[in-house]
Amino acid sequence: MTLYIDPPTWPGHGRLWSHLVSDVSFEELHAFAAAIGCPPRAFERDHYDVPEAHYADAVRAGAREIGSKELVGRLTAAGLRRPKGRPVPG
Repeated sequence: MTLYIDPPTWPGHGRLWSHLVSDVSFEELHAFAAAIGCPPRAFERDHYDVPEAHYADAVRAGAREIGSKELVGRLTAAGLRRPKGRPVPG
């Protein structure tokens, strides 16, 4: 199981955020996110938004730190990318 997280550089709601993804499956991603305490509402199409305060928790639990461009590349190569503006598969 390999999960990936990018640095908390994305601003929103007065905080900085990271993105947590799997390059294997959404099932793997949901299980990992639940194990580190991410609420289901933090899931957005193909990733979980993780606040900066919980970044280290995700890394300690085994998420691999990578850059944002590599994260999107891995997600796309795995066929799990769901860009905004496109319908989510049924």
